[in-house]
This record gives sequence, C-alpha cells and structure tokens, in this order.
Amino acid sequence: MLGLVGALLALILGMQGVYLNLSKADLLSEQIGMRALNVAKTVAVIPELVDAFDSPDPAAIIQPIAERIRAETGAAYVVVGNRDEIRYSHPVPERIGGRMVGDDNAPALIEGRSYVSLATGTLGEAMRGKTPVRRASGEIIGVVSVGFLQEKVSQDVGRSLYLGWLMIAASVLLGLTGALWISMHLKRLILGLEPHEIARLVNEKEAILQSIHEGVVAVNREGRITLLNQSAKRTLGIQDGRDFLGVPVDQLVPNSRLQEVLTSGERQFDRELWVGDVPVIVNRVPIFNPQGDVDGAVSTFRSQQEIRELYSALKKVSADADVLREQAHEFSNRLYTISGLLQLNQIDEALALIHQEGRIEQEEVRFVLQHLKNPVLGAMLLAKMNTARQKHIQFELDSNSSLEVMLTQSGQDVLLKIISNLINNAFDAVRERPDVVPRVRLFFTDLGDQVLIEVEDSGPGVDPEALALITQQGYSTKPGEHRGIGLALVQRIATLYAGDVYLEEGELGGACFVVTLDKMQISHADVMEE
Repeated sequence: MLGLVGALLALILGMQGVYLNLSKADLLSEQIGMRALNVAKTVAVIPELVDAFDSPDPAAIIQPIAERIRAETGAAYVVVGNRDEIRYSHPVPERIGGRMVGDDNAPALIEGRSYVSLATGTLGEAMRGKTPVRRASGEIIGVVSVGFLQEKVSQDVGRSLYLGWLMIAASVLLGLTGALWISMHLKRLILGLEPHEIARLVNEKEAILQSIHEGVVAVNREGRITLLNQSAKRTLGIQDGRDFLGVPVDQLVPNSRLQEVLTSGERQFDRELWVGDVPVIVNRVPIFNPQGDVDGAVSTFRSQQEIRELYSALKKVSADADVLREQAHEFSNRLYTISGLLQLNQIDEALALIHQEGRIEQEEVRFVLQHLKNPVLGAMLLAKMNTARQKHIQFELDSNSSLEVMLTQSGQDVLLKIISNLINNAFDAVRERPDVVPRVRLFFTDLGDQVLIEVEDSGPGVDPEALALITQQGYSTKPGEHRGIGLALVQRIATLYAGDVYLEEGELGGACFVVTLDKMQISHADVMEE
C-alpha cells in the first residue's frame, strides 16, 4: 500500500511538474527572446546610431553605443551591421568589419521584419532579436542583432525552475510521509495483520460463532444488529432465511437492555432475561474503539432451562447412585428372603413375593394408559412414579383424571414442561417435612374448554399472598443456585396459552397448584370439532 500510494503520488506530481516546468521554460525562453527583440528595436532607432551609417567610420560611433547597451541589458552581444552584413559593432573588437554569421538576417534586411531567431554565431548558439535600421525616409540601411547565449538562457531558465522542482520534491516527500503514516495507522488499526491474515481470522471467527452453543448478538453504536449466530436465531425463533442485520435490536428483542450498555459502557454478567417463553442467562459487554469510546456491544445468552436441566441431571446422577445402592441392598434382602422361603420349602410364598413387584408396575402402566391418550405424557408420568418410589414418596394419580384430547406437538411440550416442573417442585417440598409421610397427588382433566392440572403435596405449603412473588423469575424459597425457574416458566406458559396459575389449600396439608390452559390452543382443531 505504501509503495502503491508513494509511486502514484510521485508519478502524478512528476508528470505535472514536467508539464508545468516545460511550459514555464518555453515561456521564459520566449520572454528572453522578446527582451532581445525589444533591445534591438531600441538600438535601431537611436538617432546617433542611424546618422553614423553616413559617417566615414561608422564603427567608431556605433561600437561604444552598442557596448554600453550590451553592458546595461546583460546581452551577450549587440551587433550592428550594414546591408552587406558587415559588422559595425561586436563584443570582440577584432571581429568588427567582418561579416555577420548565422544566415538569419534576410527577413530584416530584405523584408524589413522584426523577429526572434535561434542561430549559431561566432560566440555560440544564441537567442537573437533582429530588426532593420531605417533612415527617416524608411529606407533599410542595416540590421541590429541582440543576442543572449543559449547556454546563459538555459542557466537562467534552470534557476527560475529550481524553486518549482524543489516544491515538487517537497510535495512528493510530504506525500510519501503521509502515505507512510497512513499505512502505519492502518497497521495499528488492524492489529498488525496482513490482508490474508484478516480474511483467515474472519473465517475462523465466523466458524466459531456459528458452532458455539451460546447465542451471540452484536450491535453497533446505533443499536443496530451486526451479528447474529445460529444459536441466537434458534433461541429467538428466527428462520435461517430471514436477515435481521441492520435492524434495531429492540425490534427483535424489546427487553435486550443493550442500549444501557451502549450508554453506560458498563459490563453486565449473569443477568436473567425472558426471550419469548424461554428464560435465559445473559452477559452484555461493550466494545471500545482505540480512542476509548463505546463502538458497539455484544450479548451472549444461554437457555436458563438448559442450565437448570444440566444442574438437575448432575444432581440426579448423584442421587441415582445412592438409589442404586439402596436398591441393590433391598434386592439383596429380597433375594435372601426368597432363598430362605425356598429352603423352607415355602414355594407358593416365594412365587407370590416374586410376582408382587411385577404386578405393581403392571398396574401403574395400565392405570396410566387408561387415563392418558398421549404416550409421551404417559412415559413421563411412569418415570415420575419410579422416581417417587426411589425417593420413598407416595405418588398418587387421581382416579378421576382424564386427558382424551389429541395434543399438538407444541401442546405436548407445554404439558410436559408444566406437569414435570410442578411434580419436581412437589418432590422437593415434601422433603422439608420429615415428620410427615411424603405424599404427592396429581389430577388433570380436559372437560370443558380448558385443560386443568392440579398438583398437591404434603410439604410445608405456600402463603397464597406470595403467589405473585414465587412465580417471578429467579425467586425461590429453596437455597442454592439455578433456582426460581420452574414456577416462573409455568406461569409464563400458562399466560401464553390463555390460562393462569392458582394456589389453593390442599387436602394433604401442603401447597396445591392449579394450572389452566385453553384447550383449543394445544389440541388439533379437527379433533376438537369432532
């Protein structure tokens, strides 16, 4: 870049300098020629000089006049000759009386013209002004030739052009210095990277941004989106074909709060935010330019539900290990019991004990299939029943429960989230009262225009006036991190599907949460019409 800018600048200034200086040289040469001609015209009309042509010795009168004028004007020579081109004056006195050389006197002597010529005389090549000498009657009696040596003219022109060339050189030097400064400034701005390195880094950054699991949104100083990776699009529910680059971020995420970061320049970490019906954990960081001003901001976020599920999964792994140890000990005791019965030849009692476990699980499966038409929800409830047995919790499914409606995919997901979160909260609540038999009861029905879900537990209960507080994102009555998400998610989903969350007094002594949903919004329309 430096070489290109410097060469281009030097070429342009050089070409311009050559053109201007050549034009100026021609103009100066022309001016010197006109000066020689004007001096010649002045000499040709001196009365003394004209009258001297009729004297017996014209050179004696004309030579002093010519030399005086030559000295005053700085001309190389002032030569006066007659019609036969015989010199009456010359800077070298020995050449007076000789014939004028150059063969350029004819236009003055014959045609009577005044002109400038370039010819070679006895002193060398010169710029000469020539004019005829006339009597008062107009008769041409001689010629005056005033010359400036071409070598002297070139020197004068060179001295005159020196300043111009000096200014051009200074301009080129200044331009090269500016080009060097620009290249160094750009080098600093691009962190000393070459273009191919920048291209590689851009491609690497794009690949990294599109592959990470966290959503990334970047905005410029005006708050307009400049980057949106695939994870962010999935979280925000944006199809790949839609382009949101250049769109104000508040138009896509009204509560993004990135404008606060652009205004204050302060970082925000681990902030909670709802994106649609998804709770997320957000980090917001400003982008500063080299001058220290805020030039944009970047927000990264990840589903809080995913974090909670990961936390729950890790916790469940630890719990499952304890349960497996308990089950191993329990089954070991049962095997010893069966072995003892067989040794006592109590075969019927041993078979009854073996069939008892299988019968309990079969009854649970048959009960779920009778009350639930959706196999995914049924599988989830069977898993919760198994978890309850492992935790020694009495999990009851109300015999009047029924869900006959054909759910949409989104409706199925909604019920899975609501029922699973409510049951998990109930399991946690019953542990807080070790003096009471832990019990959880589930009831659901789709009679009427709504789907109703009711989860009751034997825990310590919740103050009805605190319902608004416990359904806020991040609030929890239980200690530890990653809390305060389940009920907030349930409340948000219920509101989204034209329902609500209620807290009632339960029969088991603890909390009783009731959730209602609009049946039309979670079921197939054609099934509803039938």
